[in-house]
Amino acid sequence: MKSLMLLFQKTLIDLGVRCGVSTTRDAKYVSSRFEHEGLSFLTITLSKFGKDFQKSLDQSFVGHDQFSAFAKTGELPRFLGGFLDLVFERASGRLLDDPSVDAIYSILQLTLYMQKIELPCSSERTAAAYAKYIQCDEEVKISDRSFPSRRDDFRRVGKMLWREIFTEVDRQVYYGEILPKHGSGATADKLMGNQKYYQTEYTTRLDKIFPAMEYLLPSWSSYEDLDRVHFLEPRDERPACLDDVPKTLETPRLIAKEPTVMMYIQQGLMESLAYEIHHSDKVESLICWCDQTPNQRLAKRGSESGDLATLDLSEASDRVSNQHVLALLEDHPHLREAVQACRSRKVDVPGHSIHRVAKFASMGSALTFPFESMVFMTIIFLAVEKELRRPLSYKDIKSYVGQVRTYGDDIIVPQALAPRVADELENFGFRVNLNKSFWTGKFRESCGRFYYDGVDVTPIRVRSVLPEQRKDAEEIVSLCSLRNQMYKSGNWGTVRYLDELIDTVERKLGVPLPVVQDTSPSLGRFSYLGYEIHRWDPNLHSPLIKGSKVDTPLPANAVDGVAALLKFFLKRGDMPVADVKHLERSGRPRSVRIMTRWLSPF
Repeated sequence: MKSLMLLFQKTLIDLGVRCGVSTTRDAKYVSSRFEHEGLSFLTITLSKFGKDFQKSLDQSFVGHDQFSAFAKTGELPRFLGGFLDLVFERASGRLLDDPSVDAIYSILQLTLYMQKIELPCSSERTAAAYAKYIQCDEEVKISDRSFPSRRDDFRRVGKMLWREIFTEVDRQVYYGEILPKHGSGATADKLMGNQKYYQTEYTTRLDKIFPAMEYLLPSWSSYEDLDRVHFLEPRDERPACLDDVPKTLETPRLIAKEPTVMMYIQQGLMESLAYEIHHSDKVESLICWCDQTPNQRLAKRGSESGDLATLDLSEASDRVSNQHVLALLEDHPHLREAVQACRSRKVDVPGHSIHRVAKFASMGSALTFPFESMVFMTIIFLAVEKELRRPLSYKDIKSYVGQVRTYGDDIIVPQALAPRVADELENFGFRVNLNKSFWTGKFRESCGRFYYDGVDVTPIRVRSVLPEQRKDAEEIVSLCSLRNQMYKSGNWGTVRYLDELIDTVERKLGVPLPVVQDTSPSLGRFSYLGYEIHRWDPNLHSPLIKGSKVDTPLPANAVDGVAALLKFFLKRGDMPVADVKHLERSGRPRSVRIMTRWLSPF
């Protein structure tokens, strides 16, 4: 981990040169705290510093309760003081009239640099995350008690927004036009790839809406294959399995692995909903879960003009109650029953046994993201209606195009409406993360992009530890990506240090990483000055380099017979499957390896 400390110090020097400030004391301070606190200082403590800094930008002053883990002189921390003096007045803590955008970027870069490094959390933090999951669901049950008083208004506004969408998908459910689909992710029953087409479990709840004869078999002539299928009553259904994956060292991300049969139907419903929303003139510009760039563009506009706010929610998907979804779908009985039939009612939580959930679904369900986006948009327009002090009209909805948008829990609303929307979200049981919600100053953040006064100040992140052996393929890929991002941002000292590490990888691990263009299939170092040429292709007369290519072999996972025929009928589009071996290999790659090949440098 010492190499990460050296990397931080190199970037600190680079940014000090960029802003014209001395970083000698900062480097000594970081070294001292790293020695006593270890990697948690770079990943957790500094990220809290960064969050306080973002909030200070938004409120235009440094609060007395901010930067509590750092000694202060005046109202500002001594650490990174040279940069902070270019943004705030030290005596009063007030934001300068013309703060340095370079200094703002530098502070964000240094404090959030290693926040999202992919390392497992401690067992204590992981256990705390599981306990919080259970606590959150109990809070959803409490919130459900007050929902009936708001249900009629919620239904009415939801109907104005989503009626045409739900009506069409409801029709597709009724006429059996939903085309199910297997996802690529892990499942509760541990079926991977082509194995998912040999389903041996089906639920009686699903069989009522999506008959197994039509959805598990390629044709009625294969009816004998239903003998291998076990039909499960609700009490016997397999629960979803909650699992933790790396997010930050402070807390893991919890994702539920759905049973294969549930995900099979969820994917089909999600695809139909996405298609209808994309082709709707009324709501396509309000909501999307396939593209986050519209949210990012609106966040940039909000930072420049101040007319738009960005809101963020804590535990957003875990606080969407099943009652919210039932209310939205009340007038569409077939779709409502379909959504409920493919919803996992129980979740196996490590350390807490099997828990019956009040939430609609956890992260991991294909329907979580679509329905949370629709629930939040419905609540936004309830807040609009309160602001207008009259019933909402279709003309009102149209007038907010370009001013409101949701991408999951990343929410864009008019700045003047932000406090009202935040209050309304709280009234429905959600928790607005005020540390990541911005509407007062010129700082905005949405979908991973940071903006100040229209300027992109998004930091570059270290995603993994540095490689030590050849089999560390993912770490080598991450190292090259980090080096090239730093090169494009002009952090030359950091680039030289990373180039030394890459030279070590080439020399000790035998992995060639030449100078290439960023469109090259080879891993390597990007340069504005051109690329290396090692030889010429005798047939194509084009330059070649000996480079490294990432290989992600799919696991052997064959399918044939009735299951292979079912896979064919579930294929989307008229074109043949690109992978000619898709019946032999499938699923997510279990390993990543580096292969040396002669490749194009551009």
